[in-house]
Amino acid sequence: MGLLLWFHLPMTTLLIKVWPMKGTRRRLEGRKDKMELSTFEFLIHILMGHRLQKKKFLPLPMSRLFCDTCHCYDFASSSIKRTLVLLALWTFELRLELIPWSSNYQAFGLRLKYTTDFPGSPAFRWQIMGLLSLHDHVLLLTSAEDLDCTPGFQQKVFHINQPAQFIEDQAILNLTFSDCKGNNKLHYEVSSPYFKVNDDGSLVALKNITAVGKTLFVHARTPHAEDMAELVIVGGKDIQGSLQDIFKFARTSPVPRQKRSIVVSPILIPENQRQPFPRDVGKVVDSDRPEGSKFRLTGKGVDQEPKGIFRINENTGSVSVTQTLDREMIATYQLFVETTDVNGKTLEGPVPLEVIVIDQNDNRPIFREGPYVGHVMEGSPTGTTVMRMTAFDADDPATDNALLRYNIRQQTPDKPSPNMFYIDPEKGDIVTVVSPALLDRETLENPKYELIIEAQDMAGLDVGLTGTATATIMIDDKNDHSPKFTKKEFQATVEEGAVGVIVNLTVEDKDDPATGAWRAAYTIINGNPGQSFEIHTNPQTNEGMLSVVKPLDYEISAFHTLLIKVENEDPLVPDVSYGPSSTATVHITVLDVNEGPVFYPDPMTVTRQENISVGSVLLTVNATDPDSLQHQTIRYSVYKDPAGWLNINPINGTVDTMAVLDRESPFVHNSVYTALFLAIDSGNPPATGTGTLLITLEDVNDNAPFIYPTVAEVCDDAKNLSVVILGASDKDLHPNTDPFKFEIHKQAVPDKVWKVSKINNTHALVSLLQNLNKANYHLPIMVTDSGKPPMTNITDLRVQVCSCKNSKVDCNAAGALHLSMTSLLLVSLFTLACL
Repeated sequence: MGLLLWFHLPMTTLLIKVWPMKGTRRRLEGRKDKMELSTFEFLIHILMGHRLQKKKFLPLPMSRLFCDTCHCYDFASSSIKRTLVLLALWTFELRLELIPWSSNYQAFGLRLKYTTDFPGSPAFRWQIMGLLSLHDHVLLLTSAEDLDCTPGFQQKVFHINQPAQFIEDQAILNLTFSDCKGNNKLHYEVSSPYFKVNDDGSLVALKNITAVGKTLFVHARTPHAEDMAELVIVGGKDIQGSLQDIFKFARTSPVPRQKRSIVVSPILIPENQRQPFPRDVGKVVDSDRPEGSKFRLTGKGVDQEPKGIFRINENTGSVSVTQTLDREMIATYQLFVETTDVNGKTLEGPVPLEVIVIDQNDNRPIFREGPYVGHVMEGSPTGTTVMRMTAFDADDPATDNALLRYNIRQQTPDKPSPNMFYIDPEKGDIVTVVSPALLDRETLENPKYELIIEAQDMAGLDVGLTGTATATIMIDDKNDHSPKFTKKEFQATVEEGAVGVIVNLTVEDKDDPATGAWRAAYTIINGNPGQSFEIHTNPQTNEGMLSVVKPLDYEISAFHTLLIKVENEDPLVPDVSYGPSSTATVHITVLDVNEGPVFYPDPMTVTRQENISVGSVLLTVNATDPDSLQHQTIRYSVYKDPAGWLNINPINGTVDTMAVLDRESPFVHNSVYTALFLAIDSGNPPATGTGTLLITLEDVNDNAPFIYPTVAEVCDDAKNLSVVILGASDKDLHPNTDPFKFEIHKQAVPDKVWKVSKINNTHALVSLLQNLNKANYHLPIMVTDSGKPPMTNITDLRVQVCSCKNSKVDCNAAGALHLSMTSLLLVSLFTLACL
């Protein structure tokens, strides 16, 4: 049985057969490619991670197999999605699974699975077991176009043992250079004139030669890129010459470059590497480094925070990493390399060295914006977008590690279809996929659906990591059902004179109770000319509450018929309309009750002068019984008479006075006195009506004026002889009040020393004609109003003459009244100003 290999690519399937003929090369037959190598060489190159360049295997001596296990295994195709290699060799089976390591499927690992029961000669079993000793390792395999195409040599440093002689035209090794533009006008230069590089990348000697030195350099350039590779000859001897002497570039070279002997290339390091550390990840070459000089590495990650992640061997230029890297923390490191002398002085550089952390798929997609709630209207057409689900992946967004695909893992409930919705795998848009008829909210068991949405990176491949979230979708109601009365006619009874709700009208509506498509709005469209009825919606039950807002009169109408329609707050959808069931008739019967008599007019008004004689008739009240068919009698009584002035004849309703009416009474407000009377019919039980009487009292001059203040002070040596300003007031109304007349009734001393002067209609000034000795004086002041006849009042004004020295007022000898004349004058003036 032969060896079968299947390479499953997006556009082609490559079938390779290797016949187990020991020591010979076999022909590999494929759809596009033909390659030759022996079975064991093929297995060794796969397991040991040697290079597959330009779709050709490069056989190496068996002695070199185990020293290059870190080399890359490069596929020419950059669009590998998944590769499974199945090896079937006799009864021995090997399964090599290429595990995607980066999101663009260009960096991946190789995991080996095998059965240990295999036949063959002891030598064969030994060789296979030696290869299978690698089964616990996952080798890092990186495509030549990992991430983005990196111009330059795919391998920059080679090691070979010094042979006894380099044979003319015999391939020493194969070089792979790419400018990522097709290698147009590719040109190679070798540091030794005895070697050349053929078009296929093979390095050959131009003649048989023995010694070429310890190092050969190969320079490749195109109009788009250039790079240098180093061939270290183990056991070689030094020869004269420098790199600058060896390479003489044309001045017309289309690629501008800076001359330097330090050669660096970007270093790619996968994140999440495991022990052991430190681990060599690259090398810096300086072809003209003076003896004794050293390499020095600086930058973030070396001597800047985070410190100590990278270091360089100061003698060999090997760059190593000391710990696991996390691309999500730092994706690239910008380092600088320079050479220094023994004293630390910079000889050349610094030259930038970029370290790129290769992303691994180590972060699950996360839905960060929940809760996720979407709404879709019932009856929506197929393909209606409901909502968008968006997940976040912390991995490199430029790789498939963060390329998400969405799918619906579960739908609850699963009725009427287990696939009510579909999610766009790339955008995350959730859309309806059932017919509008199935999105009928009224027929669904539950208008709420819960979807378990899964986001998977690696573009949805099985090896991708997943994250889930719950999307809640509400089927919203639209007004596709009109409200309908539960019956065509409703009955109600109401007593005459009563107000309030008399009947609740019930309706049915299949729409969502939480929406305006269910809430009812009622209208009385006939039978309510006097606006005696109103109807409102009960927000809890949706019933129509029909109310009487104006009392009904049995004697006027004992029956009422209303026509009522019901609609929704929201308009109906175009294909639905209100039918006959959306209107109903209400029959209302008015019950006769014993109504109380009604006074007419109410209120009753009368105008009289105050102080009229007791027993004067004011008016006769009139009350009628609305129950005209019952022929009842009416009696009257006083209900409220605050001052006790009135009396009413219980038979004929005549109201007269039983006390003097006083306009100035505290029971009179704004000259109006209010009293209430009752009219009681002879019904069983009797009914009562209330009437209001408003008596307007005209003023007469029955109140004498009075003065204020009645006490004053003055200094015995005052230069200003003004004593006090007097004011007058009267409880009566104009013209029975001001202007007031102020006079001194009589003076107690033989010589007149007091004087009263008019200020205005309500105030006068009392002053002295000469200073008086310290004492108390009583001055009678007479004030007269302007009524007809006028009324007069005499009040004693008490004047205290005090001793005023050194700003101190002493009135002890004058009656111990401690109020200065100045203060009294100020109070009097203030009162005057307020009038």
